This record gives sequence, structure tokens and C-alpha cells, in this order.
Amino acid sequence: MSIYRLLVQQGPEGLAVGQIGERLSVANATLSFHLKELSRAGLLQARQEGRFIYYSANYDQMTGLLGYLTENCCRGEPCEAGAAVPACDGTCQ
Repeated sequence: MSIYRLLVQQGPEGLAVGQIGERLSVANATLSFHLKELSRAGLLQARQEGRFIYYSANYDQMTGLLGYLTENCCRGEPCEAGAAVPACDGTCQ
């Protein structure tokens, strides 16, 4: 979450991998794993500039995910902050 939060706050330009690691004090192997998984989920976009790879948040994907969660988290009922969400019975997949 800290990686994603940082990149959302950074804006569309994103940050180079080294900058992300420095700001969050994350080990390279751990950072690489999380960047790969967030990218695979479509939540991050990567671009290469020279020998650096920059990551940025994919705002369209984030908006879609938030919309889906808002629509489905409470089984169609209005969600209240702090309200308990019922456990999935298998129909929410």
C-alpha cells in the first residue's frame, strides 16, 4: 500500500524505481516483487526512459476498482463508513 500511495500522490509522472526504494526504504527484491504484482494487477504503469524505469499509478484502473468495490462491497446496499461488510458466500466472484 505504501508504494501505491506514494505513486498516487506523485501524480502521472511517477517515480523511478530507485527513487521509490529510497523514499520508502524498501529492499530491492521486495520492491521489485511488489511493483511486478501491482503492474500485473493493472494498478501501475511502467515506462522506460534511458536506463531508468518509471512507475506511475494507473488512475483509470484505480477508478474502476473503486467503482466495483463501492457497487459490490455491501451487496447493493449503501456502504457506511465503518460498517461491517458481510463475508462473501461465493456469489461475489
